[in-house]
Amino acid sequence: MAQIDIFGSYNNVGIQKITDGEYNFEPNFYNKNEADRLYNVLLQNVSWKQESMNIYGKKINLPRLTAWYGDTEKYYSFSGIHLQPLPWLPELSKIKEKIQQFANAEFNSVLLNLYRNGNDSISWHTDAESELGINPIIGSVNFGETRKFQLRHKRTNEKIEIDLNHGSGLVMQGSLQHHWQHQVPKISRPAEQRINLTFRFIKTL
Repeated sequence: MAQIDIFGSYNNVGIQKITDGEYNFEPNFYNKNEADRLYNVLLQNVSWKQESMNIYGKKINLPRLTAWYGDTEKYYSFSGIHLQPLPWLPELSKIKEKIQQFANAEFNSVLLNLYRNGNDSISWHTDAESELGINPIIGSVNFGETRKFQLRHKRTNEKIEIDLNHGSGLVMQGSLQHHWQHQVPKISRPAEQRINLTFRFIKTL
């Protein structure tokens, strides 16, 4: 649930209209048995890869493993990393169909992140690359360890925090990606592995 501190206090479940954006959070997107099964299938069958980026001429590994699946020629780039899509796995296609219904949107690709422990993270960013178009809809599905998902408005610095639990689904839509950044910060306590899938629609540029 949303935290009271520097983060805004919201009833996060369901459709939430916020300043310059909208999101829809469903903590029980999958029941526990199905979430457990999908977690194990993805952990074992996804082609996880350690990507790296150059910072001031130095090669730095991303603090997580990633994989990119999608329709043919749906390439994606971020932080100087260029991804070519792997063909859809059967279970990824099924998850895509379910999140498409929840989001009332079409997706043709998915970025998967594997957070191996509490030290793995993703820093403040937006999913607003040119290939995603204007007001992109992002569908997120989560398996494994519960991690805090934080949103921060770029102009007002307003903050929102959501606990993304095992089997949860989250859709970000409207102009949210143009006005809000998001992150999954490191945590100090011991943490199990977490798999996050973010479904996108890559446009032809």
